[in-house]
Amino acid sequence: MSRTGRSYTDVLLAGLAPDGGLYVPAEYPRISTSELEALRACPYRDIAFAIKKTLIGGVIPDNDLRNLIARAYSREAFGDVAEGNVVPLMEANDGLYVQQLSLGPTAAFKDMALQMLAREMDYELARRNERLTILGATSGDTGSAAEAAFKGLERIRLFMLSPEEGMSAFQKAQMGALSGDNIFNISVRGRFDDCQDLVKRLKAQKEFSHLGAVNSINWGRIASQVPYFVSGYLQAVEKVGDAVDFVVPTGNFGNVLSGYIAKRMGVPIRSLFVAVNENNVLDKLFKTGVYEQTPARVTSSPSMDISKASNYERLVFDMFDSDAVKTAAYMREFETNKKVALKDYGVSVEKFHELGFESGSSTHADRLEAIRYVYARAQFIIDPHTADGVSVGQRYKDSHERVPMVCMGTALPVKFEATVKEALGFAPERPHRFRNLEDSLQSGAFHTIDASTDELAAYVRANSV
Repeated sequence: MSRTGRSYTDVLLAGLAPDGGLYVPAEYPRISTSELEALRACPYRDIAFAIKKTLIGGVIPDNDLRNLIARAYSREAFGDVAEGNVVPLMEANDGLYVQQLSLGPTAAFKDMALQMLAREMDYELARRNERLTILGATSGDTGSAAEAAFKGLERIRLFMLSPEEGMSAFQKAQMGALSGDNIFNISVRGRFDDCQDLVKRLKAQKEFSHLGAVNSINWGRIASQVPYFVSGYLQAVEKVGDAVDFVVPTGNFGNVLSGYIAKRMGVPIRSLFVAVNENNVLDKLFKTGVYEQTPARVTSSPSMDISKASNYERLVFDMFDSDAVKTAAYMREFETNKKVALKDYGVSVEKFHELGFESGSSTHADRLEAIRYVYARAQFIIDPHTADGVSVGQRYKDSHERVPMVCMGTALPVKFEATVKEALGFAPERPHRFRNLEDSLQSGAFHTIDASTDELAAYVRANSV
């Protein structure tokens, strides 16, 4: 872990710290109840500006930051809602809401951060008159969201790794359609964890240490996700100061970490429910304090088919009172043994609960039932990942003192038609821009490699400028 005096824009372009750790701010800024109240009637762009400005410490001039936000959340990218609320709440049942985060160009919540990240990176590279090669990994939605955001940016080349199997046909076709120009898709014979490991291993080599990052290991991604937790909170409460619970479907721990940061900043979030699928490494961790990697399984919520969560390291750093040496030792033990226990580092599992975390997992059958549940009550279709969150949230909702519970929606259901059809008997209607998408996947859209650092290095080297 690294808490340094480096500026936000330095960290934005660097991605990982030189030692391979993740950047975190020197301190989390605070936002007061009165400041939250002042944002309540504001459109999302104003909320994003206020929170982002607070988080990055004014390193980007106000007018420039406002312009970047306006372009990121434009009508062109998010449709007619862009002038107001691009992250609305839908009430699924009494006090249980789904926050729609997937109204952007690729129909996934990743658009919320990546549309902003691309513009910030391009802005800073232009200011420095520099170019950047970026290496990323995806289990599904990050790939197309990053590629849509960075497509055509002359200063940036983006190499995106994805597992050869596991993504939906829709997700693969989305990425394949964006191949070419400055976008390079690499299909890895392995799982997402193999892709993620390749990114870290390549960047650890001196030749490739300059590579940027678009995954949530990049602090810019996290910083651009915090505002929609603030917006979700303000939409859910009757009075600013009241408590709200959030349920966050998660694989790599980036989205729920953003909620934790919003809580640290002073947003009255009572509990953060970490919702996972059958790949339940995080659920076991939050219940037992033991972090143990197991082989990832392919499920019907494939973007969460992850067995180690990069952003968890940032939470560990806080739990260890910003002790970088202790954090590094803990993470090193996990990487070496694929298993590590908090108690061996003097921290009780109760620490998670003190910080507001709960957890739960769901199965394919649970997802189907959650999709049916929401549709029957609200005539609204959710995707399987959001269904993991709804399933976990329902379990906790009646056992806790009642406060509004917001489940973070992760994608439009059109991206996972087979599972929705299994649940409801029909497929969701496709927006016009996605019709016949799978038919457009061209041969050669993906370059396939083994999970080999040497193969990846050779391909990046051959296609970099």
